[in-house]
Amino acid sequence: MSETSRRAILAAPLAFAAMPKLRVSGMEMIPVRATRRTVWLMVRLRTDSGLTGLGEASDAFGFAGTSVENARRMESELRRFYQMLEKRSPIEVERFRQHGEASARSGGLVSATAYSAIEQALWDLTGKALNVPVHAMFGGAVRTELPMYANINRATSPRSPTGFAASAKRAVAEGYRAIKAAPWDGFPPAGSSQGKIRAHVDQGIACTRAIREAVGPDIKVMVDCHSFFTVPMAVDLAGQLEPYNLTWYEEPVAPKLTAETLEIRKAIRQEMAGGEMLFGVDGFTPLCRDRAVHVIMPDVKHCGGLLEMTRIAAMAGAHNVSVAPHNPAGPVSTAASVQVCAGMKNFNILEVQWGEVPWRGELLDPPERIVNGTIRVPDAPGFGVKLNDEVAARYKLS
Repeated sequence: MSETSRRAILAAPLAFAAMPKLRVSGMEMIPVRATRRTVWLMVRLRTDSGLTGLGEASDAFGFAGTSVENARRMESELRRFYQMLEKRSPIEVERFRQHGEASARSGGLVSATAYSAIEQALWDLTGKALNVPVHAMFGGAVRTELPMYANINRATSPRSPTGFAASAKRAVAEGYRAIKAAPWDGFPPAGSSQGKIRAHVDQGIACTRAIREAVGPDIKVMVDCHSFFTVPMAVDLAGQLEPYNLTWYEEPVAPKLTAETLEIRKAIRQEMAGGEMLFGVDGFTPLCRDRAVHVIMPDVKHCGGLLEMTRIAAMAGAHNVSVAPHNPAGPVSTAASVQVCAGMKNFNILEVQWGEVPWRGELLDPPERIVNGTIRVPDAPGFGVKLNDEVAARYKLS
């Protein structure tokens, strides 16, 4: 833990004493259009003192992406959860969690994401009110920087072996030592001919081979299957991918299918990862208890927020499962994830959505900086950042 964090923790009791009149007084959602595929939904809570806290509610609409209509739907969900904390102290995070958890759990991914975004913003706001980094409230940081892997999937065009190889090379040239892609996206729908399915599988294998050949033997390569396969297909594909020395093989079937996931894990040599859209400790327990995967991937935007991620990680650690948070989102989600990962005992690596837009980092103040595939853990209060409203307004969804 840094000296700055130590001083902040020692000062926290005085800050708590000064907080009784601080109340949450407003919420806004700021939708930012990054690409045709990607919209980042930023959430900002305000207090009657002028302090603000950030969260992110992106990626709740699957491959459909976030349209204006979907953004309105998310804003409606956010306001429903906001009513549970309006005019209350922002430090009452657990009260909010207990009031909103059942609704988040039963309402599907959009509800879970809205709930998680509000929880993120409460922690950022509380840290700023207490003048401590959020990681200090979770026990402090044991790392000053975190390794990240570049998810090259959305930035790759054309989605061909040549396209994936070019993206992988550029990411490695920027200093990343780990790369992930989802080369089977666009998988043929149910009922398609075996020939069409086989061609798509072979294309994904060719893309994986091209990535490995482009980056050489020392760079970690992971593939995300987005749950497209049956158990026999997943086992067969894993065998064909063995020459490319994957770091992990991610979600060949849906992670809720624990028995099927375990069957695949027992039948293949590559390590497996999964769980990107699961909610809460209960959602991740079967994967960890049964050792169906080697790595779980809770997402701070979907799993219930920061505090729930720490509890998920602790449960996973008890089963010798490591944690590589899912994070193919905007810079606020990354800033929030950094705070949890800074002290996580079984932390593995953090994802970043690489290469979509050159102005990504400028959306925050101070700007997000990833250097040689690592991001520093800030000591500033809260998440250590605020939204750059000028950049957000320039790219606002319309």
